[in-house]
Amino acid sequence: MAESRIRGQVVTPLGRLTSGIMLGYGLMMLALMTPAVLLLTFKMIEIDPDGYTSSYGLVAGIGAFFALIGNPLGGAISDRTNIGFGRRRTWIFIGSVIGSLALLWVGTATQVWQVIIGWSVAQLFFNFAMAAYTALIPDQVKQEKQGTISGLIGLILPIAMTVGMVLMMLMPGVSSVTKWTLLSALGIIGPVLSCFFIRDGKIEIERAPKERIPLGEKLSKIYPSPRKFPHFTWALISKFLLMMGYCSTLYLTVMLVNRMGFSETQATNSVGTINIISMLAMALTSIFGGVLSDKYRKQKPFLYGSAFIMIIGLLMFAFIPNYITFVVAAAIIGLGGGCFTAVDMALVARILPRKEDSAKDFGLMNVANALPQSIVPAIAPVLLGIGGWSFFYVVLALCVVLSMMAIKPLPEIGQK
Repeated sequence: MAESRIRGQVVTPLGRLTSGIMLGYGLMMLALMTPAVLLLTFKMIEIDPDGYTSSYGLVAGIGAFFALIGNPLGGAISDRTNIGFGRRRTWIFIGSVIGSLALLWVGTATQVWQVIIGWSVAQLFFNFAMAAYTALIPDQVKQEKQGTISGLIGLILPIAMTVGMVLMMLMPGVSSVTKWTLLSALGIIGPVLSCFFIRDGKIEIERAPKERIPLGEKLSKIYPSPRKFPHFTWALISKFLLMMGYCSTLYLTVMLVNRMGFSETQATNSVGTINIISMLAMALTSIFGGVLSDKYRKQKPFLYGSAFIMIIGLLMFAFIPNYITFVVAAAIIGLGGGCFTAVDMALVARILPRKEDSAKDFGLMNVANALPQSIVPAIAPVLLGIGGWSFFYVVLALCVVLSMMAIKPLPEIGQK
């Protein structure tokens, strides 16, 4: 059966496309991740002061489930949205507006159930927009430049989180509602402005003649067949396991309050400092990892090295409970995470099974980013109950070890 082909794809000049993605995606991630790593914990302490460690895990876990389904669902809907405004720009706009309004609701919530609903809606629709942004790479960027653009996109998250932490540190006396309102506004403004940079429009998909399709092939339209496309599955497994380790950072605020006895002010300043340093480290390796992988036409050595570096940082968190050590360990994890994210995104863009399903398949791959955000909060109370904070970090470090093993079957550049 012949493959479908896309015709009439609008291509944005690379510089303009990069600027649009970095502006819109950056402010959107600032709006989403600043609450995820800081404000959401304090919201749960405010609403549920006696049970925040459990209620935070519940909110984060349910919200991450909606992020999990939001990426592939949003990608599939984006692939099938064929209007003049563009299949990607449409969902960048809709996803960011609804997601930001949901954040505003979380900021004014007074009950746990309100936070759960608001955070879940925010995760769902921001991931719709996220799937549309990442699909622009296979849509509009030549393969020889995908590593570089992936590195630049990988740079967005650390910059966004750094700016978000600085904003929160500069607003010590500002009310919680004002902080959530500011983030909601930024989450709308950035993506809307990015729609003026990014060119998009209708496309034509030249499909193969209709014929009777076996059930297995129908299922492969939902998830690419592991038998026909094993590399896609191995890449997903590798990213998922590495993100299990990286998502330990989501518990940083809870850890400082619970393990180290920090007050809200101390935790805010400490989390801000740690994340700024970590994100700067992540930014450094994100851009250089993508550029160097393009230059040397190698990706797997960068992935192996990134995972190994992250393991070192996680073990430092596990066995040296000291604030200065935490700062160093976070920087080490940032170095590894930045390089892995950039190179892995370029690898995934290279091995996607079908061009016409790029957003849907990228969305499936991004499940590996979202699912650990649900699993880590869910298993954290269990791991902490078994062996405390050291056991928690050791288990997540073992996940990264398994991630390295899953990298081995992946093809290097130039291999089939």
